[in-house]
Amino acid sequence: MSSDVRPLRRVPSGVKGLDDILHGGFFGGGLYIVEGPPGVGKTILGNQICFNQAAAGSKVLYITLIAETVGRMLLNIRDLKFYDEGAVGNGIFYVSGFNALKKDGLSGLLHLLRREVAARKATTLVVDGFASASDHAKSREDLKLFVQQLQTQADASDCTVFLLTNPSEQKPSSEETMVDGIINLTTTVHEWRSARELCVRKFRGSSYLQGVHSYDITEDGVTVYPRLETLVSQTSDINGELKRVLSGNPSLDQMLGGGLPARSSTMVIGPSGTGKTTLGLQFLGQSSAQEPGLLFGFYETPERIRTKAKGTCPALLKQLDAGHVQILWQAPTDQFLDEIADRMLRDIKKRKVKRLLIDGLGGFKKALRSRPIEPFFSALVHELRAQGVTSICTAEVMEIVGPTMTVPLQGLSDVTDNHILLRFIETGASLFRLLSILKVRDCAFDSDLREVHFAAGGLELAENSASAKSILLSASSEPGAELTQEKR
Repeated sequence: MSSDVRPLRRVPSGVKGLDDILHGGFFGGGLYIVEGPPGVGKTILGNQICFNQAAAGSKVLYITLIAETVGRMLLNIRDLKFYDEGAVGNGIFYVSGFNALKKDGLSGLLHLLRREVAARKATTLVVDGFASASDHAKSREDLKLFVQQLQTQADASDCTVFLLTNPSEQKPSSEETMVDGIINLTTTVHEWRSARELCVRKFRGSSYLQGVHSYDITEDGVTVYPRLETLVSQTSDINGELKRVLSGNPSLDQMLGGGLPARSSTMVIGPSGTGKTTLGLQFLGQSSAQEPGLLFGFYETPERIRTKAKGTCPALLKQLDAGHVQILWQAPTDQFLDEIADRMLRDIKKRKVKRLLIDGLGGFKKALRSRPIEPFFSALVHELRAQGVTSICTAEVMEIVGPTMTVPLQGLSDVTDNHILLRFIETGASLFRLLSILKVRDCAFDSDLREVHFAAGGLELAENSASAKSILLSASSEPGAELTQEKR
């Protein structure tokens, strides 16, 4: 039995991140609802899709059913980068359907849509303010018939239709059960911060990235950041001989059994001032044209990093000047986790980065809001491993000295491959630094403690554990030490 049904044709939105969520974009001739309360960016998103389609050579029709005039709406979007004055009246045609709807109801609006789509030869139609059409429906059956006729018209003319509307109080409403896809836009408030979130609730004809994704509205228009957990590569670890990556500290490499395992993730934990960042800078100092490096930090600006490198890691300064290492500084402001990861991963893929230092995992904590960190960080580590990146992450603990430490960002210890601990030991009037390796996944390592000193080339470790033992014995013999042990 033959069939004359044409195959589905993808229509990319051109909106960064949205087509990734939809696995390529919308379908030609489909009918889609974009819903959300006032202020979430429905009109901006609708116009952005239209201008992107016009730039690709398509004819676009934008019908407004809201009281706001077309001129006023264009004034509100003209400063956005996607806006093209030359496309208005050429590739994009704006028509108000407010009077037709008010005068003749849904039948008048449907007649206007059919006439304008045919006259403009439009392949994309946006109806902004579709809630007004629902309000003018005499009954639910009347509205259902209108949507059905609009869907038939869209399919017959191969015109992709977007209905921009406020969420229906009754769910699912009749129009929602009939359309090909529903995209929900919301704004949620977490403590004193707000977040824009996008969710695809329905999408016929294709799989898509489910769940909630972050989006932002800037001068570029709408930018969507797919949740990292849904984007991780399917590439598995490369099997075979275990390769080692030099850390930049020969003594540490010896303790590690030859260096850090390639593609591994290492968490360096310790209080402020113990040398976590310096250890990471030494690691990046081993970068080269064949192994480009990236420093992604939240707290120290590129200028401060360069100043620090002059005094503690001249090898890194050389790589910075050669362009083999780049610095991406992310101010710890109201950013999204996925936006932060997107910025970092784009640079890694563009420059084929093989060495990465994430200086300050606490910066991710500020972007958590109510989202758990474990799935995100697990996906990030997996993606870094798939890209062939060996990474070091620094994490600060609150305790400066003392017998106990609180692990920062609970749940991450199982995700990372290697753990290095830096800590202070106080004896008399002196403060000493000690380093110990807590974990190297699937590899033997030296677990003895080493005393740490700052030197011109970075951190220097004692050749053996003798000085560390002496420091610990001295600390345990301090007056009051026995009492402290009894209390513990």
